[in-house]
Amino acid sequence: MIRIMRFPNSVKRDPDIESWMIAHADSLGEIAKSWFDVIRDCGSDVREILHDGHPTACVADAAFAYVNAFKAHVNVGFFRGADLPDPAGLLEGTGKFMRHVKLRPDVDIDSAALRRLIETAYADMKECLAADSSTQEGD
Repeated sequence: MIRIMRFPNSVKRDPDIESWMIAHADSLGEIAKSWFDVIRDCGSDVREILHDGHPTACVADAAFAYVNAFKAHVNVGFFRGADLPDPAGLLEGTGKFMRHVKLRPDVDIDSAALRRLIETAYADMKECLAADSSTQEGD
């Protein structure tokens, strides 16, 4: 069984996320915003919601990625990160499902590899939803 975290209240553009971005208008917030924009651009079916105080992106209602700004770094996280291929070794975390990439203003990141992770997480969730849909149809 595929584990999918669903947010039926996700919307195309959540005004709460815009408020979050305004409240985080420092250098870390700019990093978070730039990567959340990449996440938003994955496809026309991307929806969003402010979940647990951070911007979260969904394929339809199924969460696949988030950003969050802390005191010294930004996380770009993936709800099914433990299952994502990560040839560049960017992912951190030891949870059963989730993983994140930690971004610091003074440390260079392999931007192309992070973009691939985001695109892979998006595609992975689309596949999970298709599999979940076909499983439900076969029940």
